[in-house]
Amino acid sequence: MRKIKHCFIGVSLTLALLLAGPLLLAACAGFQDSGSWRTADRSSAGLAPTPEQEQDAVVQVYGARAFNWRGYFSLHTWISTKEAGASSYYVHEVTGWRHYVVQSRPDDPDRAWYGSRPQLIADFRGEQAQKIIEQLGEVIEEYPYPTTYEAWPGPNSNTFVAWVIRQIPEMEVALPNHAVGKDYLGNGVLTEVPGGSGYQFSLGGYFGVLAGVREGLELNILGLSLGINPLGLGIKLPGIGELALRNTNPMPLSEPDAAETAGLKSSDTRVTHQACSDDTCSNGR
Repeated sequence: MRKIKHCFIGVSLTLALLLAGPLLLAACAGFQDSGSWRTADRSSAGLAPTPEQEQDAVVQVYGARAFNWRGYFSLHTWISTKEAGASSYYVHEVTGWRHYVVQSRPDDPDRAWYGSRPQLIADFRGEQAQKIIEQLGEVIEEYPYPTTYEAWPGPNSNTFVAWVIRQIPEMEVALPNHAVGKDYLGNGVLTEVPGGSGYQFSLGGYFGVLAGVREGLELNILGLSLGINPLGLGIKLPGIGELALRNTNPMPLSEPDAAETAGLKSSDTRVTHQACSDDTCSNGR
């Protein structure tokens, strides 16, 4: 009986720890619904340089809070690219409302995600960015889940971005710990971390452990991750994200707003509350 009691207490404490962050965000947001996804803000945040400002190649990784209540738990991430001398950007992402979930299209690189302001996770410029772009098309074509989408535990938009990053050696990026789905490995259980130096073990995205130089140490329980980042001098909390003093991801040294756009290191607690009235809102990330 005592063992059962201890087990119950342990499970209760674990669930409380995992849900504390999402519940805090929900309480701060007041559980209010600010309108429909159809009228939600999709304007550019002005974080990316315009083609006139930057003639060299650009590759950026963005993240923004997911739709409505899903935003209490996770992000939607995507990759934006501009070739050297190009007059426009391309956005590469996964959404859950089409049969073929992968999209690569001309678009503003830093649009709000249905009312949720994006934040810059990583930024590559020049020759390194051009090398990434040269490999990106072929890598995207090899994505193993082109017609499959599951908001939890994956594969979803964060699974796609993490998978692409792992395939391109020049693209070492630590995704935020609350990008639910980034740890989904399909039938695999062990792989390199997106940040490049380290490994992760994952059981279907439900449970796992990750250790990397850029990422630090993460424990994944039911898709929600917590941990520490010694290099970034930060802690990682489920739903809230990473609270750190340093950004461990690539950023241009000349970027004036690098502190503000430091890869969700100081997590944006503003959450989108758009109503999801039909299957066009089925993509939780």
